[in-house]
Amino acid sequence: MRIRFLSFDSMGTRSMATAIKTKDVSIFIDPGVSLAPRRYGLPPHPKEIEKMEKDWKKIVKYAEKSDIIIITHYHYDHHDPNNDLEIYDDKILFIKDPKNNINFSQKKRSYYFLKQIESRPEEIIVADGKSFTFGETIIQFSPPVPHGPSTKLGWVIQVLIDDQRQRFLYTSDIEGPVLEEQVDFILKANPDILVLDGPMTYMLGYRYSAANYEKSLDNIERILNETRVKKLVIDHHFLRDIKWEERIAPIRRVDSIMTAAHFMGREPNLLEANRKKLWEEEPV
Repeated sequence: MRIRFLSFDSMGTRSMATAIKTKDVSIFIDPGVSLAPRRYGLPPHPKEIEKMEKDWKKIVKYAEKSDIIIITHYHYDHHDPNNDLEIYDDKILFIKDPKNNINFSQKKRSYYFLKQIESRPEEIIVADGKSFTFGETIIQFSPPVPHGPSTKLGWVIQVLIDDQRQRFLYTSDIEGPVLEEQVDFILKANPDILVLDGPMTYMLGYRYSAANYEKSLDNIERILNETRVKKLVIDHHFLRDIKWEERIAPIRRVDSIMTAAHFMGREPNLLEANRKKLWEEEPV
């Protein structure tokens, strides 16, 4: 299994765009990228915009070559309903159920997105809770789980890819994990590599409670202790926090934890978390 993280928060954008290639099939998970419209009261710095545009070109390149595209939910950092829609041409498209276990905002977005691409994919398949086999490669989807500690932002589906040599699990936006239903799929899947959307600590005490942060750390410890995870890639919401290394330090097996940037052999480049500094050092 070949894994490429193309655009992630640790690389400078809001995204979890991931390309997977097994001997049977090429898979792209969540071809989307975006930026925070405001952070520290500031709009995106030109460096952020430049990085987003560069990453989008990579996403298009890899998505066009894929056999399968997966959309785990309908936030714009996970799909783009307007640009370069040819990436969906002749693909098998697995999607989060657009009608059930979905909040009003995402239901509207899913309807618009599916109208935009309706004639392009070879097949569109609602994936929630289902499993599919391509040669020796198994793609298994979780039942819908909350986008974070509650369902206020809707639901997402987690993705397990098993090529009989490695088991790769992508959690999508669970902001933790805090809830038992989010953890349950991970424990049962027992992956070798886990891509985890970590706790939303950049809003700690505001939209993310200290109790949820502590519960997330407990559940990460539990996952490391009760599965065969060798590499835990923690990113996305968590890497919007400039203090992420300090926040993760209480985990006893912290040496098993890395960011998507580290996995790809790079140092983290936290553009959003450093937006205030960027504007101070390079005003436009």
